[in-house]
Amino acid sequence: MATTTAPVETRAAGDPSETLEDYTLRFAPRSYRRWGPGVVATSALGGIAYLADFAIGANIGMAYGTASALWGIAIAAAVIFLTGIPLAIYAARYNLDLDLITRGSGFGYYGSILTNVIFATFTFIFFALEGSIMAQGLQIGLGIPLWLGYAVSSLVVIPLVIYGMRALAKMQLWTTPLWLVLMVAPLGYLLAVEPGSVEAFWDYRGSDGQQTASLASAMLAAGVCLSLIAQIAENIDYLRFMPPKTPENAGRWWTAVIAAGPGWVLLGALKQAVGLFLAVYLIGRSAEGAGVANEPVHQFLAVYERLMPPWLAMVLAVVLVVVSQLKINVTNAYSGSLAWTNSFTRLTRRYPGRLVFVFVNVGIALALMEADMFSVLNSILSFYANLGIVWIVAVASDITINKYVLGLSPKEPEFRRGMLHAVNPVGFGTVVVGGGVSIACYFGALGEGLQPYSAAVAVVLAATLPPVIAVATGGRFYLRRGDDGLAHLPMRDELGNPSAAELDCMVCAQTFERPDMLHSATGAGALCSLCLATDRDGTHVLPATP
Repeated sequence: MATTTAPVETRAAGDPSETLEDYTLRFAPRSYRRWGPGVVATSALGGIAYLADFAIGANIGMAYGTASALWGIAIAAAVIFLTGIPLAIYAARYNLDLDLITRGSGFGYYGSILTNVIFATFTFIFFALEGSIMAQGLQIGLGIPLWLGYAVSSLVVIPLVIYGMRALAKMQLWTTPLWLVLMVAPLGYLLAVEPGSVEAFWDYRGSDGQQTASLASAMLAAGVCLSLIAQIAENIDYLRFMPPKTPENAGRWWTAVIAAGPGWVLLGALKQAVGLFLAVYLIGRSAEGAGVANEPVHQFLAVYERLMPPWLAMVLAVVLVVVSQLKINVTNAYSGSLAWTNSFTRLTRRYPGRLVFVFVNVGIALALMEADMFSVLNSILSFYANLGIVWIVAVASDITINKYVLGLSPKEPEFRRGMLHAVNPVGFGTVVVGGGVSIACYFGALGEGLQPYSAAVAVVLAATLPPVIAVATGGRFYLRRGDDGLAHLPMRDELGNPSAAELDCMVCAQTFERPDMLHSATGAGALCSLCLATDRDGTHVLPATP
């Protein structure tokens, strides 16, 4: 019998090596998910402490004025919230990351590599954005040159990311109170002491003073904000560690899933509005303020200086920037490493381990920082939004419509090799067509009148194409086979949670829980999903069934 040599990282639940890998390509087993709903939710929300929202809000407000910017923020938040609901629930219920969900929700085993690249791009773009903000803080506070600040902000996160969820959960919990105080205090001060700043905010018409509210401007602003739609994938990297839902914890479970899943965007939208508010305040203080009004460190420093001595204001502004950058960039580096590892392993059938791709993701982000991506932020985010939207909305559409309305997509998630077709045209076709059309729209290929609405085009196509393609294909491309050879062992427990029953893998001789296992085509026993993924000659891959 030919077998495949299992990667050294394949270990039983609780083994130190597997802990470091955080079940990168797997279902997250119950034996590892020891955190309560509150801890998981706090860890997920800690990852959205980024200051990029302040820069985004300032940039779109300076470009389109307050009214259009606020409408754009609201439109984007509504889309992100609605599409995040089914994704968050599915991930928390079945303990899978978004790549594993995407495989069985319209994309296929290899087709979802396309969305992995889209997600990895999201992580290093926003890593570079946050690293740039931290470097700006280090330059102002400590006189560190930007090029060196970029390197420092990149390298400092690597030790934290290496130890995965256990280290990240602690770091997010410990730093959240400090972050909240430093962020909320400036806004509270201005509202209480300088009420005139509110009037100036409402009257602001952009950096040239000529902008008026319009639907086109609002949609352009929404397009920038919608670049954040892929943030739900990073939150899901935490939500997959939710404990089983039981009658005893149901209330806390649902609260945590909604708050840390789609709920993140409510805080994000508020931060964008505050970023614009602080930018307008900074612009109003001096002529020089307009040049740095989109840099969060200057926004907060300007208010801190009204509250305390300049030296202390500088210290707190730098502390806020550093804490915020660390909270989000450990998540960006962590989630990016998962996305790259997933793609690499499926393409090459080799598993080098998640840690290798931590360095890859950080390296790409550092290159973007050194190329000064912050100066062209709006353009980068507006372009990226078209790709992020079609992926997230397509998966949400498949789960909501194809699974639960039309019944053409299997309700139970599937991610294992051999169980899925290589490519499913439902999701893959949606991203190719929807993404292609919306990008063409973004560049004006479909006419100048439609150009501001490229994000709306992406949303509409991504929501409607999955059911259209699923109906046209009769749902034939979801499952390659319906039986994993272990039908005698239920996949779910009596409450509908993934089963905690354990099986030994015949290849790596380690123990894994039922949802991660399936029978070998050799008939000699069961093996885990990662050993099957790295089976280079396909010896263990079950044959297709009619």
